[in-house]
Amino acid sequence: MLRIVFCFVLTASVTAAVGGAAPVAIDLSAGSVLLAVDDPTTPMNTAARVLVEEVERRTGLQWPLVSADPDAAALITLSLDEGLPDEGFRIVVSETDVSIAGADARGLLFGVGHFLRHLLWSDEEARYTQHKAVIASAPAYPIRGHQLGYRYQANSYDAWDDAQYEQYIRELALFGTNSIENIPFQDERESPHMPLDRRAMNRRMSEICAEYGLDYWVWTPAVFDLSDAAKRAAHLDEHEQLYADCPELTAVFFPGGDPGANPPELVLPFMEELAERLRRHHPEGKVWLSLQWFNAEQCEDIYTWIETEQPEWFGGLVAGPGSPAVPETRARLTKAYPLRHYPDITHTVRCQYPVPWWDPAYAVTLGREPINPQPVFYAFIHNTFAPYTDGFISYSDGMNDNVNKAVWSLRGWNPDYDVRAILVEYARLFFGPELAERTADAILALEKNWEGPLAENGGVSATLALWQQLEGDAPALADNWRWQSLLVRAYYDAYTRYRLLYETALEEEANALLAQADALGAETAMTRALEMLNRAETAPRKAELRARIVALFDDLFHSIGLQSSVDKYQACGYERGCSLDFLDYPLNNRWWLEDQFTDVRTLSDEAERVEALQRYATWADPGPGSYYDNIGHVGHSPHVLRPEGLNTDPLMQRNINPGAWWWDDGFSRQRLSWQTTMIFPLTLVYDGLDRNARYALRMKGYGEARPRANGVALIPSLYEPETKEFPIPAALSADGALTIVFDPIDESELNWREHSRVAEAWLLKQ
Repeated sequence: MLRIVFCFVLTASVTAAVGGAAPVAIDLSAGSVLLAVDDPTTPMNTAARVLVEEVERRTGLQWPLVSADPDAAALITLSLDEGLPDEGFRIVVSETDVSIAGADARGLLFGVGHFLRHLLWSDEEARYTQHKAVIASAPAYPIRGHQLGYRYQANSYDAWDDAQYEQYIRELALFGTNSIENIPFQDERESPHMPLDRRAMNRRMSEICAEYGLDYWVWTPAVFDLSDAAKRAAHLDEHEQLYADCPELTAVFFPGGDPGANPPELVLPFMEELAERLRRHHPEGKVWLSLQWFNAEQCEDIYTWIETEQPEWFGGLVAGPGSPAVPETRARLTKAYPLRHYPDITHTVRCQYPVPWWDPAYAVTLGREPINPQPVFYAFIHNTFAPYTDGFISYSDGMNDNVNKAVWSLRGWNPDYDVRAILVEYARLFFGPELAERTADAILALEKNWEGPLAENGGVSATLALWQQLEGDAPALADNWRWQSLLVRAYYDAYTRYRLLYETALEEEANALLAQADALGAETAMTRALEMLNRAETAPRKAELRARIVALFDDLFHSIGLQSSVDKYQACGYERGCSLDFLDYPLNNRWWLEDQFTDVRTLSDEAERVEALQRYATWADPGPGSYYDNIGHVGHSPHVLRPEGLNTDPLMQRNINPGAWWWDDGFSRQRLSWQTTMIFPLTLVYDGLDRNARYALRMKGYGEARPRANGVALIPSLYEPETKEFPIPAALSADGALTIVFDPIDESELNWREHSRVAEAWLLKQ
């Protein structure tokens, strides 16, 4: 009989290591569990419970707890070894024994996580193989966490009950997560989804963290003027009620901004009062601060205050979106205090780490908060900034970034953890060993879907074929929300590409009709062009893919509470994970042309109407010898110089990344090329020009522009806020080449939405 013993002895070490390098395997498919208890803590009991429950969840095997040590041929021991590094574990395996030791209860849980991620399991079977008889591991960084804020703004968290929160927190811990951050107050809107009121869930999340031995943080911005004494006092009381409710509270994170806009002279005294109240209930609790929103002078004042005062209650600084750069912050912050990274791993555009040169077809459909597995990208981002920090707690607004959380957790444990190995462990744990390798590669393929021009990325169709094959091979996973989320991305990407190709062709045919307006007549040309464009609705393609996407989003709403639509699933806003609402957003300029045709019809002169239509028809095709760039489009900007890759420019400060605008709740009818722009400076490079011709630079965008051609400042002949034209002296292009750069413009006093930008550029042969 197999014997599985959970042995909690604070003074005992695990069984001595078995020599040899050959893989060691043990069959755990049958047996009983002996829980030998020597006054264990609750988190130690939790580690044993997690192992038993997760094995039963996957295999159906019930390892009963028994009170005596039965005769058995094999043994699993869970114990503590205080000689291990903090939070570390050691696993020793022989043909008959598995010993999992933790430095503490938390390390024991992480050892169980490693064991489960490598367990080979199927129905009524469990086998464990280890390629070394002894492995020992400890985390590289002490803070490894994720924000799981229970608020309406999240795209799914607000729909979870406490049992779902516990399961999700447990699963994060299996990947080495040791910190959970809640959002207890911010966002006072009433959610139609919440099964518990916020105060109850705030307390339950703390209780869960205490039970699992994890740190519990809270993110608590002040979204009011701290000089308002009444509001300030009420908010302090609200904090103290939270502190009293929570059995575990490790830290309070106060963001300087985003949201909130209070100066340091109000923030610092308020934080001190928070700390005083926190210490009444949690004597070891700390208050942390981010420098978001503060200007350079205010940041310097805070650094000086930290160095001078060195308050004992102060936990450290947090580097978040809109903060000074991580390396800069670490260099300026006194070594007496830690620095925590607050990375945004949940958004794709208008965010801290946008998708590099993301095709605009994705930006206007998938949107800012889609299901976004980006394991290679985020592993790189983690390792770029981790050496300056003491770890991270990520910014997350829902389940859409679940793969990214696993990557960050294990890279926080070991920065050298191979990305594909992480994905194999993820897939093995959640989908089964038989699918692990193929699923890991399929996830990597999803990330590749987002690289380069979508129209030219034939791999998108191959990725869908791979996922469809997996889908057919694993019908038992149909109700698995992680599986559903990856599937819907594969279908969505492929459907978007099919639509892009189809609708681009429709616009080309419509433009051909508009170009014949002088022969057809303006009204006939517009009517026929609209009929052609509207085939996107009257004669749609790939309806079966669309239906599958709709069904999968419905599955996700019912399985994990993902709110992919405002109207259908009561999402809090269109920018919050609502990819379903933009599934049919036009991928050509149909809406913009409809509006232009309305204006054309008001013109009384037929010649004017024909001229306008021909201008629209040739908008992106200025004719022989001239050049056009849709500046923010990765596939339509051949003359935009991209000087560096992410490996040397991770923040894309020199290889400027385009920005996708958000107008009219995402349903903008503006020309697509205007919705993705670049700020200055940028560089345009032209070769093979006619040495005897004269050229002019025309630009569409917003704000100011100071171009130079081959180093010579250009004088505008037209200078309007949205349209500018600069004649280029013939001598500058006499060698057949032009390099256009732009002088920087100080716009630091402006909101980023008002910064100058360029959407389109033409080099027109005169």
